[in-house]
Amino acid sequence: MRDVARLAGVSHQTVSRVLNEHPNVRQETRLRVLEAMQALNYRRNLAARTLVTRRSGTLGVVGLETTLFGPASMLYGIEDAARTAGYFVTVASVRTLERRSVLEAVDRLCQQSVEGIIAIAPKPAVTNALVQVPSGLASVGVGGGADDDAVPTVRIDNAAGARLATQHLLDLGHATVHHVAGPTDWPEARERIEGWRGTLYAAGAPVPPVEAGSWSAQSGYEQGQALARDPAVTAVFCGNDQIALGVLRALQEAGRRVPQDVSVVGFDDMPDSGYFLPPLTTIHQDFAELGRRSLGVLLDQIKQSDQRPPDHVLLSPELVVRASTAGPS
Repeated sequence: MRDVARLAGVSHQTVSRVLNEHPNVRQETRLRVLEAMQALNYRRNLAARTLVTRRSGTLGVVGLETTLFGPASMLYGIEDAARTAGYFVTVASVRTLERRSVLEAVDRLCQQSVEGIIAIAPKPAVTNALVQVPSGLASVGVGGGADDDAVPTVRIDNAAGARLATQHLLDLGHATVHHVAGPTDWPEARERIEGWRGTLYAAGAPVPPVEAGSWSAQSGYEQGQALARDPAVTAVFCGNDQIALGVLRALQEAGRRVPQDVSVVGFDDMPDSGYFLPPLTTIHQDFAELGRRSLGVLLDQIKQSDQRPPDHVLLSPELVVRASTAGPS
């Protein structure tokens, strides 16, 4: 630090103020210090800083080791929001969403002196594990199903998204809507089923049996083959966009045109959804906002020394209408 100060022509206290983003430093001085740091390849000693300030400037994220669009996008949104706020991020990935695996990931993060933990929590085992984090360590569960009273959560209103999708198809004039669901051991899938079923009941429409599977395009394709053989099927709401991709292929192979013969709606609004054939009507989840809100809940916990009831933030999804839906012919 003294070498940086000498090169920049300032005191080492000024270098410290620049490092800690103190507002009472002139921009010209700040730039001179930053240039000196770059010239000397200066890096702050995080371990020493943590000992002095009792703050690591690091947040931990427990993430699911998966290529599924939802959890992966949640992780990206959280990391982006944390870095924008000036925090380092360390990620502990888990292969399974079992309580023991999550607790082991939390322990790894605690060993790195993180100031708080955000866990991507598509299953109850994750939020249940967060209850066991060390006393005084802030934590937030992101995603998943209904609120856990013991742990702050931030999630998308899956039932509301399902209602939007189902009502859109009913408003187009379809007599009913079939649903190809994700795995029912995921609360998100169950809530989407509940939203779809409740909308049909409210409209007095027939409620077809639920076709449940995995979150994959293969699962959608296999279930879509059965739906394609039924001429009474004119509208399908899919648990996510990957499932919808498989359903679209099954319908095409069976000679059922989309949307002329069958309308299809997905859930997620993947970046590629607008390039499906035809472009997919879907439910948009704002994962960037999910990251910002979860970070905000976590930082509020860190700043509050008193014990408050956990926050539960529910974000509203949006219907994105594209070319895969139309009225029945």
